Amino acid sequence: MRATIILMTPPYTPETLTRAEADALPGTTVLEFGTNWCSWCQGAQPAISETLQARPGLRHIKIEDGKGRPLGRSYGVKLWPTLVLLQDGREVARVVRPADSAAILQGLGAISAPAAPPAP
Repeated sequence: MRATIILMTPPYTPETLTRAEADALPGTTVLEFGTNWCSWCQGAQPAISETLQARPGLRHIKIEDGKGRPLGRSYGVKLWPTLVLLQDGREVARVVRPADSAAILQGLGAISAPAAPPAP
């Protein structure tokens, strides 16, 4: 029996963001909470990557979560992966353990499109 190793690029990184900093982020942001060893997180990576790469204007931050991690607790994260979708620092949608791209796209539908520039 051979083991399959799924490498996530980029990996989840320890918290580098405070809640105040997340609340101040301009534009659209996807905070992805999980861990590198989580099988749910590994299984969801293809759908997450495919979906978010198709939306290049999104900021995507992968945050390693766990017991005692303040940012994940401040958002009430209980299951991994959890995608918290922010519009100008305000949570507008959440996708927990997405099974496919459709679930992520549904969450992204809550993010308003950027306003068109005024006509000359």
